[in-house]
Amino acid sequence: MTGSDPADTEAMRAPAPPSDLVTAAHQIVSTPDLDRKVQLALQASRLWRERRLALGPASTAPIMPDRPGRPPRPQLLPPRAMARRSAFDRKGRVALLHSLAHIELNAVDMTWDLIGRFAHAPLPRAYLDDFVRVGCEEARHFQLLCGRLAELGAAYGDLPAHDGLWQAAQATGESLLARLAVVPLVLEARGLDVSPSIIEKLEAAGDGASAAILAVIYRDEKFHVACGARWFRHLCARDGLVPEATFHDLVRRHFRGPVKPPFNDRARAEAGLTPGFYKPLVSQHHVP
Repeated sequence: MTGSDPADTEAMRAPAPPSDLVTAAHQIVSTPDLDRKVQLALQASRLWRERRLALGPASTAPIMPDRPGRPPRPQLLPPRAMARRSAFDRKGRVALLHSLAHIELNAVDMTWDLIGRFAHAPLPRAYLDDFVRVGCEEARHFQLLCGRLAELGAAYGDLPAHDGLWQAAQATGESLLARLAVVPLVLEARGLDVSPSIIEKLEAAGDGASAAILAVIYRDEKFHVACGARWFRHLCARDGLVPEATFHDLVRRHFRGPVKPPFNDRARAEAGLTPGFYKPLVSQHHVP
């Protein structure tokens, strides 16, 4: 028996091309196989970028699932039950990278859910171009973090995680404007606030490999927040809404957690998220 060509083996592993973008989004969110989830996201992004994937008709579009596909692990527990995170010892670093991988996995599903759920909103193709790129980058982030965990002798699923991020997606499933307000403009913007200090700690601990991955994620998150801000403002302008006041109302109604400092004002401003959006929410209570 002769050895197989590596290219043939890779082709056998590659998922079959999806029929359209919404079907691809449904497949990505639905699959519990995380390697396949990543490969499907990368494939759909490439085909869409190359103009080889159609949007698909609204009449036959699959309904996006209420929950994403997940493997049996990690176990989902309350946030207070999470492992201690630290940059300065292996156990704490694994917990830190595991928590970041969980965030990025949720970001993959939340982005492709947004694409599939709101694909037929009356918006320019540039809107889908932006979020397909975001969905591709989130998949790569998860892939990078899983690879780094493997280098440390660990794997995603080894530690418990919590379900708060997907709950935010569920709370905004009926409104694109609310989804943009909560996911890119609150949750991802928070990543801009905390990433620089995490990178510094990892570098101080001598873990340049993990710091380099976080630097990639931080750079890409600026684009993700910028996409959220751009299309949030576009929808507000289209519908005659005041962006900042609309954002305040949506966050109060749909986001359970606090909007808390310290803020990375410079990075937020570079992404188009000015202080008038988030600072008035700091001391205000949110409707549960």
